[in-house]
Amino acid sequence: MTTFPGVGDAIPDIAMETPEGGSVKPSDFAGSKLVIFFYPKDDTPGCTTENKDFSALKDQFEAAGTKLLGVSKDPAKKHAKFIAKHGLTAPLATDAEEGGLSDALGVWAEKQMYGKTYMGMVRATYLVGADGKIARIWDKVKVAGHAEEVLEAARAL
Repeated sequence: MTTFPGVGDAIPDIAMETPEGGSVKPSDFAGSKLVIFFYPKDDTPGCTTENKDFSALKDQFEAAGTKLLGVSKDPAKKHAKFIAKHGLTAPLATDAEEGGLSDALGVWAEKQMYGKTYMGMVRATYLVGADGKIARIWDKVKVAGHAEEVLEAARAL
């Protein structure tokens, strides 16, 4: 059985693609707290709501010394359209590579829907301290009220 990093462990420093074609990795945020929220797919109802909620609170996260990064497997061009369509301000990254951050954390996992088994992104959020260590993990996230709960945890860290 594979064990994945947990609270107190360093967040794996794996690069992901940005919508602008650059790359971003957790160590780019060293010295700041970081919220990495993993979500299944751009432009689906729950994922859109989650991204809008984090975007709406971005200034409050910044005031709490915390950066945001939303991650899915969607291509960078799709992220760019998603951002433009919904006026999102929380930065997004594409974790499309096998062996990427979502694999390293175990959030790219086997899922089931309508009796079919498939690989998909588990809706999960990681709060990383300024020291690069995982401070809190939310797995199997319910979208309603989630961004506010994460903000409170970031303020308390």
